[in-house]
Amino acid sequence: MHPALQGLLTIVIGVGGCVGYFYFSNQFLDKVLYPAKGPNAGRNINRANQIRPWLFLFPAMFALGLYLAYPVFETLRLSLTDRSQDGAFVGLANYNQMFSEAKFWEAIRNNMLWLIVVPAASTAFGLLAAQLTDRISWGAAAKSLIFMPMAISFVGASVIFKLVYDTRPVEQDQIGILNAVWLQFEGGVGSFLFLKALPLIMVLGFAGIVAYVAYILLMPFLGKSSRSEGSFLTIMRIIGAVVAVWLVFVSLRSLIGIVFSDLPYGQPQTWLTVPFFNNFFLMVVLIWIQTGFAMVILSAALRGIPEETVEAAIVDGANPFQIFFRIKVPQIMPTIVVVWTTITLTVLKVFDIVFAMTNGQWETQVLANYMFDKLFRANDWGVGSASAIIIMILVSPILIWNVYNARKEMR
Repeated sequence: MHPALQGLLTIVIGVGGCVGYFYFSNQFLDKVLYPAKGPNAGRNINRANQIRPWLFLFPAMFALGLYLAYPVFETLRLSLTDRSQDGAFVGLANYNQMFSEAKFWEAIRNNMLWLIVVPAASTAFGLLAAQLTDRISWGAAAKSLIFMPMAISFVGASVIFKLVYDTRPVEQDQIGILNAVWLQFEGGVGSFLFLKALPLIMVLGFAGIVAYVAYILLMPFLGKSSRSEGSFLTIMRIIGAVVAVWLVFVSLRSLIGIVFSDLPYGQPQTWLTVPFFNNFFLMVVLIWIQTGFAMVILSAALRGIPEETVEAAIVDGANPFQIFFRIKVPQIMPTIVVVWTTITLTVLKVFDIVFAMTNGQWETQVLANYMFDKLFRANDWGVGSASAIIIMILVSPILIWNVYNARKEMR
């Protein structure tokens, strides 16, 4: 059968089955199970109305159970069995094996690096784009261009950026944009400004921002905030502050490497094989895609800010930076958190970009690609399922946080 005809037939059967289910189930409920006639007509109508919502919910609950709940429990079961022993129960042996592999810890380290950089950069660039394009006449066109990468698949974006990072021998013309720019630096003032001074300023700026975040997180413990919080938020604050302090230390330590590094001027670089930095080259792809998403959501939030608060700040003599950081950002903070957590969920499951560009080589492994390698290359369903459970465990706190915030806003 032709694939197009098969797809059309599937749609017809699916839609027809749903319509038939809703019609006949209601007919059975009203005509057979609880008929609206006789001495018990009133009671039957009430019972039918109590059951009817569950008839409509059943298809969705069945689909969720079949495609979400069952795979979770089956994956958990597989993570406790050994494929080489005919599925024998081995307890936590797969997890012990996984924790003993260097590639797993490499994936964990890289995922944590992605979690720190991508959501922060995407949200910051999206907020910046939303603010800058909000008041200009051609803002709609600019937003369309920034949002356009969202229409490209992760694999398509990876192919585009693979051409950006492409490398050819030194005697040939470089078609990769990054190498074409790199070969223009041959020492001198320009090379010092762009390859030494600019990275130093960027790293110092990043360290300063992270230090400020750590200060905000630690304010309740320093006695500068009287707001009471639950134990969960207190633990999250402590963890966030520890991570922020560690990032400041790493940033300041990297300054030594930037200052004393001996850069290979005039030689094309294979950017995707340079350890540590190649992770950032991969992150650029996801940041490029997610910035448009963040911009659209945050732009709507900025437009929802009452004009009276901005006008009052202007009358009080606030400058544009004070208006933005002290008036606008606090009012849209719930939206910023939603955007941040949504991008974080995407980052935790990132697979396409790494698989298409490096396949986890040169110290770029991530958890989803590690799971794919174990499941479909090594045919090790036990360790592969164990890594899937680890991804689910990492995603769960963020989902719980979103549910907590949603219920808090409803109250």
